[in-house]
Amino acid sequence: MRVHVIGCSGSFAGPRSAASSYLIEHEDEQGRTWRVLMDLGSGAFGPLQNVIDPADLDAVIISHLHPDHYLDITGLEVFWAYHSRDDLGRLPIYAPAPLAERISAVLSRKGDIPDGVHSSPFEHHALSDHHRFSIGPFEIETRAVLHPVEAYGFRITAGGALLTYSGDTDACEALDDLARGADLFLCEAGYIEGRDDRFTGVHLTGRRAGECASRAEVGHLALTHIPAWTDPDVPLAEARAVHTGQITMVRPMDILDVNPDRRAARNER
Repeated sequence: MRVHVIGCSGSFAGPRSAASSYLIEHEDEQGRTWRVLMDLGSGAFGPLQNVIDPADLDAVIISHLHPDHYLDITGLEVFWAYHSRDDLGRLPIYAPAPLAERISAVLSRKGDIPDGVHSSPFEHHALSDHHRFSIGPFEIETRAVLHPVEAYGFRITAGGALLTYSGDTDACEALDDLARGADLFLCEAGYIEGRDDRFTGVHLTGRRAGECASRAEVGHLALTHIPAWTDPDVPLAEARAVHTGQITMVRPMDILDVNPDRRAARNER
């Protein structure tokens, strides 16, 4: 399993990165490569097209309905609804239940069917806490995490590898459960200790992300969702002060391998 970082800027698209979006790929036993897009935030649909033909997506999963995590799905809808190919079918979208309504509101449209077509290009599936579902070789479990809106983190397994994605959250028991034993923990660190202490129940700091990774004994902690006004070296240093395992600060167009060998090596120490 591997993760392509399409966008990793926190809260809004920054000057060097689109907002949150990650393409997950895994080749099954028959040699077919499955592709699932995890979040599609503001500004991310453009760079996505440099990595993949969006017509080759198998599904999309959306952690929550803040614009920096879902807004560019409006562009993906246009792409699928009006594409010249007639064999695309409907693209499965797993997200909080109001997504279809939000898309229609953004586009000032009544209902969920774009003008000029006969059906929606998306097949909507509502997420819930402890939701389990499969997309090809991917087994996905959701947990409701701590954020001001309905929000989910994901625990994704394929081919023996385990990926955890925090979505947006403050420290909580559900995040610890999701991260436990992960080979790759893709975790937001949008806040800084001291500077952002007046906000609670919104985002993790680098320190809190590192503490969660340490408790969960993850193989590789990859920090993401850093706002444009934040020096990424600050949350990185916070995480390193409390977690001795491998830590990476992700950048747009990075490719992250989800490698079970790192988990095994950590467990042997």
